[in-house]
This record gives sequence, structure tokens and C-alpha cells, in this order.
Amino acid sequence: MRVAVTGARGRLGRALIEALGDAPFTGPMGPISWTRPELDLDTLTEESVTALIDRDRPELVIHAAAWTDVDGCAKDPGLALRRNGSATGLIAQACATRDTSLTIISTNEVFDGRRTDGRGYAPDDPTNPINAYGASKLAAEGLARDATLTGGSRRTGVPASLAIVRTAWLYGPPGNDFPAKIAAAALRATAAGQPLRVVGDEIGCPTYTPDLAEAIVDLIADDSAAEGSAAPVAIHHLVNAGRASRADWAREVLRATGIEVELQEVPASTWERASAPPLWAVLEPTPLPSRQPMRPWSEAFADAAPELIRSLRAR
Repeated sequence: MRVAVTGARGRLGRALIEALGDAPFTGPMGPISWTRPELDLDTLTEESVTALIDRDRPELVIHAAAWTDVDGCAKDPGLALRRNGSATGLIAQACATRDTSLTIISTNEVFDGRRTDGRGYAPDDPTNPINAYGASKLAAEGLARDATLTGGSRRTGVPASLAIVRTAWLYGPPGNDFPAKIAAAALRATAAGQPLRVVGDEIGCPTYTPDLAEAIVDLIADDSAAEGSAAPVAIHHLVNAGRASRADWAREVLRATGIEVELQEVPASTWERASAPPLWAVLEPTPLPSRQPMRPWSEAFADAAPELIRSLRAR
């Protein structure tokens, strides 16, 4: 199977390229990396995507490119909708006309986070984004779904399919993520003799990008084995198992790095910011083809911690 990845130099894109490179179904040539400027969300057209598909002939496109600056999205909702929503629709239309299957990456922020029953959001739960980023990603889901169901050419006799992968709280190489920012803030707090203040009422599922990439590869392998018999549109919730508050996660960062500082839990309302995150950001994981969930987030973070520690020592 020929698989192309948009945003191949981003956090998830890098992990996908690595995971797909080890997957037997991609063959000796491995995955195809689509990066800027050949696929730029600001200048994208259906024709430019179609040209890329005709050039590289992928059977599947994984659309990982996105504008993930949630505060930036809140400041410019129109740009967020173009980059995350309309651009995804154009990619989906181009894929449909070429009978090319598509996987798009979406987010827990399509939900409002106001759930109080302690359950994670399931794929069929009602969506209701409360910020521009979540709205733009929900628009992407709808546009991709419509294109897949109505726009196929059926040139090959095998209809294109769409997989919507929702995930949450991504971190991993190349850093500059929540663990790295918490470690840097903890060092500053220590130097200033102040406590480290971390949000305690925002709950989610920390998800390690290499784990997410491997889970997506599992789904692709299973769909490939099904030979087109899968449903045309499927929604998957892929997150590391378990849940944590931002403060819980910060405690793991401090424990792993050995930084000694008082941690003070504060409500999310403590800080004024452009975007309002959903306070209950928990997704109910979709079973993988193996019927096993992704490993607990704490185990995944234990694997990520050595690289974080090395980066701190290099400062």
C-alpha cells in the first residue's frame, strides 16, 4: 500500500513516517512525505492536491497537517476554519475523485467538556465545540465525510473510505510540548523560590505520538486486510489509556526529572487566554484490531522521560 502523510515534519507526522516505515504493508519504498510548500494549508486547492495524488499515486492519505495553536485559532477563527476545515475538505474532495482513502486527525475539542458523569466521550456522542479550534476540526470532519460519501469516482471499483481519528493532549518528539514546558516552568519557579502553579480542573488523556502513530498503523493494516469491506466512514478515539489532570501530569514530569518544587493546583480560570479548553477532555478509547487498548499514559510517559531529561541537561 502506498501511504502519503501530510504535515510529515510535524510532531505526529514524524511519528507516522517512522511507524509506517516499519510497517510491512508500505513496501520497500516506505511512506510518502508531503510537507510544505508542496502542500501548504494557506494556498491549497483541490487541483494542487489532485496533482500530488496523480504524481505519487497513494492509495491512502493520512492528513496530519493542521493549525494546532488553539489560542491563535481563537484570535483568528476565519483562518482556523480555512486551515483546518476548508483545507481538509479540499483534500477529501481530491481523494474521493481519485478513489484514494483518507484518514484525518481530529481532536477531543469537538466536545464541550461539560460532561459530569465521569465517562469519556464515545465516537457517537453529540459534539459541541466551545472554541474556534474545536469548531474548525469539527468542520473538517463534516466536509471530509460529505466528500467521501458523495464525491467518489469509483474508477477502481473499490470505493474510498474515511477514518476520523480523534485524539487528545499530544506530546512527543521534537519536544516543546507540555512536559517540556512544565519542566522549564518548574526550573524558573525553583530559581525564583516560588511554587509551580498548574491547572488542576482540566482532565484529559495524555497521548504519546509514537503510540498514536502505531495505533493508526494497526488500523490501516486491519482495513487493508479487509479489502474494502469496511464501512465508508469510521470514527476512532485513540488515546493512551487512563486520565489525568494537568497537575497530575506535571507531578509525573517533576518525579521523572527530579526537579524539586512545590506544586500548587489552581483552576483553569486562573489564567486569561484567548481559547477556552474543554475541562473534561477525556475520550473513551476505541478498541484496536487486537481488541487491546493503547497502554496507560503513565507507561508511555516513562518511555518519553529520558529524552526530556537529556534535553534539560543540554540547556
